[in-house]
Amino acid sequence: MRALFWLLVLAVVAVGLSLAARYNEGYVLLVLPPWRAEVSLNLFLVLWAGGVFVIYLLARAVSHTLALPRAVAEFRRRRQQDKSARALRDAWRLLQEGRYGHALRTAEKIPADDPAAGLLALAGWRAAHAMRDGARIAEWSARLRDHADKGLEAARLMTEAEFAIEDRRFDDARVALQDFAAREGRHIAALRLSLRAEQGAGNWREVARLVRQLEKHQALTPEQAAPIRSRALREALRAQRDDPSGLMRYWRQLDEADRAQPSLALETARALMAAGDCREAQRVLEDSLEEHWDGALVLAYGECGKPGEPAGDVLGRIAQAEKWLQRLPRDGDLLFTLGRLCCQQQLWGKARSYLEAALAIAPTRAAHVELAQLLEQLGESALAVRHFRAAALL
Repeated sequence: MRALFWLLVLAVVAVGLSLAARYNEGYVLLVLPPWRAEVSLNLFLVLWAGGVFVIYLLARAVSHTLALPRAVAEFRRRRQQDKSARALRDAWRLLQEGRYGHALRTAEKIPADDPAAGLLALAGWRAAHAMRDGARIAEWSARLRDHADKGLEAARLMTEAEFAIEDRRFDDARVALQDFAAREGRHIAALRLSLRAEQGAGNWREVARLVRQLEKHQALTPEQAAPIRSRALREALRAQRDDPSGLMRYWRQLDEADRAQPSLALETARALMAAGDCREAQRVLEDSLEEHWDGALVLAYGECGKPGEPAGDVLGRIAQAEKWLQRLPRDGDLLFTLGRLCCQQQLWGKARSYLEAALAIAPTRAAHVELAQLLEQLGESALAVRHFRAAALL
């Protein structure tokens, strides 16, 4: 519709010009002594318009000729950009498809001074690492380092940390992540890698802190975080078995929710027992049992002290356990623990009655063995043998 409109306009203009030229009797006199030329005004106007048009065409031709080298350079630059973009797209696609050799060959097509060479070097490094080609890993890593000043240093450090973790070089991963944190701060992906690196390095205190951070940022669900944090705290407590005072300081620094976990209280108590500090172990177990009754904690309450070593406040533990027994008179673990504590204090009669009551409620191998050993000390060898046999059958 628009084309038809302009066609009509041009037709009207053409008709108007032809009518104007028909009734125009003017002329133009050109004088250049000794010559004179007289032409009609219509012809002059046509020649003038034609001359302007020719001059315009000549100027355009000269301008295009002078700009030709620049246009050729721009064309080549665009063609190289298109080639680089295709290579970059194909290299990363092949990398994700698992065709690592093809990805490397694609990345090698682009020269090192190309703007896309940095990202291609990253793709080549990943492909070489996936192929476990040591020479190519070093080559592409060096290429990427050459482009670190082009905004790729953070990507290089993250990739280096990831590869170090996969190769179980946890200290190198930690160094790379520390450099990354100094440059960029720590985001979720970096925290995840840090968690894996600290787990591999056995730095369990840091693992517990990182798990709490990831859970806070909703990068781990409570169900995912709980077992990791629990293990980290247990390992951290276990690592301080030779330092009872440091162990207790760390235990007191934990959150109340962590100290309420029976498994952590048990680990702490056993670490204190291994260090010979039965009194602190007793306090930890008592505090935990007041918050959460657990059979494993009750059994550990009677384990402190090896033969020939001080067992702490045994009488105090017996008194405390008998208070618990008033609330839980049919708890087999508590009765067994009382029997064991009475044996440590050489209260043979009470020990025997508690162990027999424990067996009446829940026969266990440990209770049979404990009672058999007690009966041997009391000179009742035949009855002791019966209990040893019963323990062997369980």
